[in-house]
Amino acid sequence: MSAEKTPSPKPGDGPARPGRRTPLIVAAAAIVAALGITAAVGLGGNDGKDSGAGSDSVAVVSGGDDTTKAATVLDRPFTKPALVLTDTKGQKYDLRERTKGKPTLIYFGYTHCPDVCPMTMSNIAIAKKQLPKADQDKLQVVFVTTDPERDTSAELAKWLPAAGDPTFTGLTGPFSAIQAGARQIGIGIDPPKKEKNGSVVSMHGAQVIAFSPTTDQGYVLYGEDASIDDYAKDLPKLIKGENP
Repeated sequence: MSAEKTPSPKPGDGPARPGRRTPLIVAAAAIVAALGITAAVGLGGNDGKDSGAGSDSVAVVSGGDDTTKAATVLDRPFTKPALVLTDTKGQKYDLRERTKGKPTLIYFGYTHCPDVCPMTMSNIAIAKKQLPKADQDKLQVVFVTTDPERDTSAELAKWLPAAGDPTFTGLTGPFSAIQAGARQIGIGIDPPKKEKNGSVVSMHGAQVIAFSPTTDQGYVLYGEDASIDDYAKDLPKLIKGENP
């Protein structure tokens, strides 16, 4: 379990740096591990605790000695969430229908996140630009807000081009639907909480899940430490539905 909490920045302070605990990997059998990478991202001054929502989410992954890879290939791929939300144009967006047969990266986060969310979108965007134009057009990147009260369609439409790429899809909608969709792919999120000092804390898993264009299954997982180079190296394979 990797927990990350970022205090609200004070005027004049530089970018906040997250505190971390090392991800926990538990051996479940000789060559199978259960890996929990649910991270909590907070904007507020509270120490916080791991929440029940998604705290027991695990993905079964292949064993192996190669710890240099950012990608975790899942032995039990996730089914794409049955999410029907609202996009940046205020239109209905059926995730399964709109991304069917397309290489797709899905990430849950929020626009007021001070570091991990914009960094993740930026890393993917920069790596995407290194692809041939035809492959850039194939890749779908979907950002689902965990803070729908503040992240309206209009807010996502302003934030995504700056944080990542104007072609990225931003989705908002009822929190209960978003939370249920996240749980379907092993990501825990909690309702944003307003602290006494006025700051807002949003707790959410920091994984990026890659879905294959051939099976529409979520078969590869990336943690918050995945770099531009990691994505640049893996995207050509992900676009073909191959293991990185």
